[in-house]
Parts: sequence; structure tokens; C-alpha cells
Amino acid sequence: MELVCIGLSHRTAPLGVRERLALSDTRQVEVLQRLAQSPVEVLWVSTCNRVEVYLSAPDAMAARDRVVEELQSLGGAEARDHLYEHRGEAALVHLFRVASSLDSMVLGEAQILGQVKDAFERGQGAGAVRGELTRACAAAFGCAKRVRTETAIGRAATSMASAAVQLASKVFDGLKGKTVLVVGAGEMGELAARHLQQAGATKLFITNRTLARAEALAAEVGGTPRPFEELFSLLTAADVVVCSTASPVPLFTRENVGAVGKARKGRPLFMVDLAVPRDIDPGVGTLEWVHAYDVDDIQKFVADNAAARAEEAHKAGVLVAQEVARFVKERALREGMPVLARLRQRAEAIAKAEVDRTLASLGDGLSDKQRKSIEAMGRAIVNKLLHEPTARLRAVGPEGEGNRLAGAAAELFGLIEQEAQVAAGLSEDLAPQAATGAKR
Repeated sequence: MELVCIGLSHRTAPLGVRERLALSDTRQVEVLQRLAQSPVEVLWVSTCNRVEVYLSAPDAMAARDRVVEELQSLGGAEARDHLYEHRGEAALVHLFRVASSLDSMVLGEAQILGQVKDAFERGQGAGAVRGELTRACAAAFGCAKRVRTETAIGRAATSMASAAVQLASKVFDGLKGKTVLVVGAGEMGELAARHLQQAGATKLFITNRTLARAEALAAEVGGTPRPFEELFSLLTAADVVVCSTASPVPLFTRENVGAVGKARKGRPLFMVDLAVPRDIDPGVGTLEWVHAYDVDDIQKFVADNAAARAEEAHKAGVLVAQEVARFVKERALREGMPVLARLRQRAEAIAKAEVDRTLASLGDGLSDKQRKSIEAMGRAIVNKLLHEPTARLRAVGPEGEGNRLAGAAAELFGLIEQEAQVAAGLSEDLAPQAATGAKR
């Protein structure tokens, strides 16, 4: 099984290409189920700055070609020109770096870990992430946790939302006395609202398609919730608009924004779009009184911030290299242990636990000979139970039919599921480290 990563990001593709591949959760599951036909495993990671597909397959090149065709079908012929590819250990390194926020537009931002964790859970739910990708993700999550705790890369890191607020403050020389509208009460909208409150925005309005979410966020940041139907009347009064919704089409166009120009009497309007696909059509920026920015514009603004954390990024890179080396070594040891050896190890552990429980219940009245007889009985049961399958596998050999029978044994006795449960436990441990993906 070879690991391959194929994708595009803010480093290789313009926003116009990335947004065509920004699929809803439902469509991501559909694509996963289409691509992940056994024995192929697929993980689909999608954020505002990247779309990456990780796959594990015996015939990696055939699976890779299907993924490229899918990406081209979804993103158009242009998407193929912006793809990058990592294979084998390079793909592992990339996954670990992504989860640890070393490949993010904003170096050290915390949201990416939650987004990769969401992708992992979505893939498991769709049956697309099983054995090898489960183990790789678990190791990547552990690496990200170590980077967070052992380096300062995430301390005072500028997020996309905080960068947007800094940019707005710079344009208006501070936000005191300004009316600010936040459109969308998901994760990014929540972050923006908190930073706006800290920046001293005088009037803070929150609107969302689901009013209850707007009300909850407004209560937390001291803002005012408003129904989504009032969007354009709110636009008339706003000085700053920060938007991040899940709308598949732009909410703001040159026509509907231009229509409020007369009522605004020439007052400048600052609009920043943190959504992918975009909430603000590029044509809006051609209006003389509108200053419109998207995520690629924010990238330029935070470039200096990334340079300031270069030393911590180097430390984090060393940790990533250590964790990848550890994973590769453990995988080599694991793959060197045949399925039946793993099954025997598990059976012996179960037998020992039951023998110990039985001996404990019988108390101290047993002689040493009697205790050893019970222990020997546990070992004999394991040996006799596994003798026949061991003989059959040795008879057919390690290839072909032997592989099929070994795989069936792993499935039948839940060896893969056991490892998946361990990995899921690792990912849950990381929940406090980063917010989960946007829920709008």
C-alpha cells in the first residue's frame, strides 16, 4: 500500500480555481464513496486555502489517475495545471506539516488541525478511511499536538480573521465609532466577531441565515443580531463588512452593492471576504467607494507575520521529521509481523486476562502446580484454536490466496477496527487544541 497526496493550495492555485473545488460536506462524501472502492482508501481535505486528496492503494498510480480525473472534472481543465503531488514518505511529511499548520497561509494558525480532523471523521463515516490512512492521520494528529506544546509557533499567531480586522483597522485608522457587519456566524465569523470586539468596533451587527446562531454569537461578543433578510439595509449603514458563509454563489454583486451607493452618500465601504467559494463577486471591487479584499489579498498582508515566526517554524519542522521517522519505523515493524502473529498476540492477551481473573477469583488456596496448570490450559486453548488457520495459510503461501485469507482474518477478528479506535481516541484528545471545521 503506497500513500499519495494530490492537491492544490494557495501556493499553487488562484482563488478562482480553488473555489470551484470547494465542495459541501454532502458532495465530499459522494466523491469519497466514488473514489474509495476497496482496497483503495481516500481522505479529502478541503479548506479555504487548499483541496488535497490523500490515498492509499496497492496500485497507487491507477488510483492516482482516478483522483486527477475527478479533480479535473470538478475544477475544470485549468485545475490540472495547478496540482502538486507527493508520494510515499514525502506524502507523509506533507500530511504532518499540514496538520501542524506549517503549510498554512497563516503560519501557526489553529483552525487547520480541526479541519483535518473533520476530514478524517468524514472519511471514516463514509467508509473511505480505514487501515493505513487511519494510522497516518493518528500519527499526524499526534505530531500536531507535539508541535503545539513544544514550540511557540501558535502563540500570538495571526489568523485569517484577525488579519482581516487588522487590515480594516489600518484602512480606517481604528474602528472606534465605526459600524461593522459580520455576515455568517460559523467558525470564521465567530473569530472575526471576537477580534472586532477587541479592536473596539462601536456597533457590531451579526447576521446569519439561521437567526439563532447570530443571536448566540451576538450575546458572546456584545453585538446585535439581525435577520438575514435585512442584509442590504444593514449594508447601507455599515462601514466594515466581514463575510464568511457557505453560500455556493456570491451574496454581494456589483449590482446589489451598487444599489445602496446612493443611500450611503459616497461613504467608503470596506469589505473583506473570508469565504471559499467567495461571498463577494470580484466586480464589487470596481465600485469607486468600495474597498474589497479576498483571502488571497489577506495572504499578502500576513506575509511579514510568517517571517517573524521562522525560527519556531524551523523547530516545528524538526519535530515533524522526528514524528515521520517514528511512524515509518513503526509501520515497518508492523508490516513485518504477519496477521496471524498479530492475532496470536491479541488472543494471548485475552487468554492471560481471563486466566488472571480466574486465579484471582479462586483466591490463595491453589497450589503452585494448580496455578501453572490453569495458565498452561489458557496457552493450550490459544495454540489449538490458531493451529488450523496457521497451517492453512502456510500451505497457500504469502502471496495471492494467502494475502486474501490474511486480509479476511484481519477483518473477521477486527484487527483493523481495533487500530481505528485507538486512532479515533488520539484525534479526540486533540479537540481542545483547535476548533472544529466551520459549521454555518
